[in-house]
Amino acid sequence: MTNIHPILQRLHGGLIVSCQPDADDREHDPLNSPGIMAALARAAVLGGAVGIRADGPADIAAIRAAVIVPLIGIYKAEIQGFPVRITPTLEHAIHVANAGADVIALDATQRPRPGGMGVAEMIAQVKRQTGKPVFADVSTFEESVFAAKAGADAILTTLAGYTDYSHYSPDPDFELIQKLADQLDVPVIAEGRITTPAQAARALELGAWAVCVGSAIILQTG
Repeated sequence: MTNIHPILQRLHGGLIVSCQPDADDREHDPLNSPGIMAALARAAVLGGAVGIRADGPADIAAIRAAVIVPLIGIYKAEIQGFPVRITPTLEHAIHVANAGADVIALDATQRPRPGGMGVAEMIAQVKRQTGKPVFADVSTFEESVFAAKAGADAILTTLAGYTDYSHYSPDPDFELIQKLADQLDVPVIAEGRITTPAQAARALELGAWAVCVGSAIILQTG
């Protein structure tokens, strides 16, 4: 691989912890507080995490003030009529950047997004408007290839099994992780249904650049 962004060099071979409240019931999640997310991020870094992934300007700003490791920012938004939730518009990406994220992650599936902007234009505009590297959350091999060609700095398997046209299993999609690692010329970060150290280690053995784990860590703190 060539032209690897310095942020990715800092993530190589390590664990990224996704510090986000319960996506299914955020309103009633007692952890849903920027201060708590920042404390969880600090604990994750003390435990060895090389990066943090966080949702929304408030949480991102609080975490940015608490840790110095690379911070991957997203902005989840429900917009009626559109299935894309992860940083669906350029405006959402700009808010994430202004809050202090080092990287902008966005939904890079081929599903329609508000405003009609395609994936390639979205990646290009986010880079141009924010000056930040872009990580592409995908659900299939074809989406990964497209996003990589469009300029994504890394591909994440975040949405594999979570679109109505991708295969779901209760385990991580190791087949997709290996195929992407073997065939793409940009780093692949394994994310999605990784619940044990053994699964994380296997993803790295298959060629993942890094591993991102969320609920298996954050929602098991009790």
